[in-house]
Amino acid sequence: MIRLTELRLPLDHDDAALRGAIISRLGIADSALRDFTIARRGYDARKRGRIVLVYSVDCTLDDEAALLARHENTPSIMPTPDTQYVLPKANPGALRPVVIGAGPCGVMAALILAQAGLRPIVIERGKIVRERTVDTFALWRRSELTPESNVQFGEGGAGTFSDGKLYSGVSDPRHLGRKVMEEFVKAGAPEEILYVSKPHIGTFRLVSMVEHIRAEIEALGGEYRFGVRVDGLVTAGEPRRLTGLVLSDGTTLETDHAILAVGHSARDTFEMLRQAGVPMQAKPFSIGVRIEHPQSLIDCARFGDQGGHPLLGAADYKLVHHASNGRAVYSFCMCPGGTVVAATSEPNQVVTNGMSQYSRAERNANAGIVVDVSPERDYPDDVLAGVAFQRHWERAAFVAGGGDYRAPAQRVEDFLAGRPSTTLGDVVPSYKPGVTPTDLSLCLPEFAVQAIREALPAFERKLKGFSMGDAVLTGVETRTSSPIRLPRTAEGQSPGLIGLFPAGEGAGYAGGILSAGIDGIRAAEWVIVANKTPEKTD
Repeated sequence: MIRLTELRLPLDHDDAALRGAIISRLGIADSALRDFTIARRGYDARKRGRIVLVYSVDCTLDDEAALLARHENTPSIMPTPDTQYVLPKANPGALRPVVIGAGPCGVMAALILAQAGLRPIVIERGKIVRERTVDTFALWRRSELTPESNVQFGEGGAGTFSDGKLYSGVSDPRHLGRKVMEEFVKAGAPEEILYVSKPHIGTFRLVSMVEHIRAEIEALGGEYRFGVRVDGLVTAGEPRRLTGLVLSDGTTLETDHAILAVGHSARDTFEMLRQAGVPMQAKPFSIGVRIEHPQSLIDCARFGDQGGHPLLGAADYKLVHHASNGRAVYSFCMCPGGTVVAATSEPNQVVTNGMSQYSRAERNANAGIVVDVSPERDYPDDVLAGVAFQRHWERAAFVAGGGDYRAPAQRVEDFLAGRPSTTLGDVVPSYKPGVTPTDLSLCLPEFAVQAIREALPAFERKLKGFSMGDAVLTGVETRTSSPIRLPRTAEGQSPGLIGLFPAGEGAGYAGGILSAGIDGIRAAEWVIVANKTPEKTD
């Protein structure tokens, strides 16, 4: 097959136009084009009001070798890359591998191990996804928090209650992201995620997908244990090797290979790992607020009169500003047509996140507006000082919101003027169980307040209407990424403990569903290699 890129067509082109564009670009007869499939569809919106669709297609042709020879110096015409995933050969060991955590990283790691015949055991501190959904709604609707079953903990991980974005900036030369996408499509995701430039799924579809993948893992001999937390590590020898896991139900699970995919909010697990002598480093993350605008405003600002077109969907944005106090301010996890959600996992704290369904049809657009923080500058005292930093501001938000899991909120006009909000305006905040108009400077560090106040007018110059007076800021956003990194060797193992494979967002190696899934595949492959003793290796 031949890959043809940079085919540009009007937004409202008819069905025959793409085939015609392929034939014209290649300079062939219509009869020579046997078939084609869309490899990627994006859009170019740099000229507002003149948006064009941009395609990459894979073509089956007569005499492809001759055509490639004629176009060997044409960058947009090339052989179709081989994106098929090849499962590594595995040899079962005496003990089954364990995956700790059933988020995107852990699920993909367990799936690869199961497909390789290694019958993994998945340990998940939270509940199955349907029961977890009930507990999550209890916080949103009745202010009732279940610490082990919420937006952060439970089957599917934090990504389940999100926009379901499936794109990332990670380098992926082996096309592992394609493997993640294909498994998601098999589990019920729309096939368009394989070719649209900014694929997403939405929360409700993610719930059923997680169930389908669990069923496949179990059918292949894997096992899930829900409601069980890993509270300790059993080690032996020098250098130290993992020999087992101490579980919260009082039992010890023997294993010599465990993938640690616990997510960025497993604060008690981080403390346990430190006590166990597992090497870790403090790492940067960000802190800020969620901002909400009418989605129609964002559509118009990005797409002009073409806003609302079904092929464009609800408009998104990506913004960054370098403030005069040396801080970077940027938009994070933008959710078109979505809602701001309560995302705490600990009592008496308020944490925000963004979520949307596949349709992205809610009234508001929301995004985190966050400011970078770093260990050297902001929490240098201890490797887990970033956790204490997060908790401090999450507790402050809980108090500012009224002490009942409502979130503190402020109109943009009031925030910029440095005065508390007493009422809200035309933009109705979507956060449940509700918001309290107040002064967000009560629950943000001063450097963040200064940087965001400077950034909002700068963002207005890039996106008209962004700093509208009635736009709503809701606090606080603290869980942008893990506050720690767990170093790993070239073989994927902790340098202080052979057999422990740190992976995913909690270990500091991913940032979102797709990158976490990719890292889960890598971790599974490392386990497969490590599981081959010299006597068993082919």
